[in-house]
Amino acid sequence: MHFFSKYVSMDFPEAVAITKEVLKRHEFFILAEIDMHKVLRRHLSVDLRPYVILSTCSLPLAHRAIKADDAIGSLLLCDLVIQEHSDGCVEIAVADPACTIGTINHVVMISIAQELQSMVRTLMDDVETTTRLPRAA
Repeated sequence: MHFFSKYVSMDFPEAVAITKEVLKRHEFFILAEIDMHKVLRRHLSVDLRPYVILSTCSLPLAHRAIKADDAIGSLLLCDLVIQEHSDGCVEIAVADPACTIGTINHVVMISIAQELQSMVRTLMDDVETTTRLPRAA
């Protein structure tokens, strides 16, 4: 599996908000938020379904990785994609760190990838659990 994915039955803005809450709770820092729907509409006049990319990282792991390999930056982020499908379901997905930084033949990077993979799995399970809870009106 190259990525982890969860499907939720809720409206898109709420799924984005819950994902951000869960990221914060698990101490992932959001470095950038890219609304592909707006970007493609503005620059290409294309109407894409709701699609947001949250570029996140665990700052302690990012620091350890950069200390071990200063060229790791292009592989360091965990980009979470939140997209609405035509059936109304929202998918939240993230690449498996073992398939990105875990492929580098460096003992520290392999260790960081394994730790990050565990964190991402927990995070995604928490997203799924949190989206199933009744929300306050």
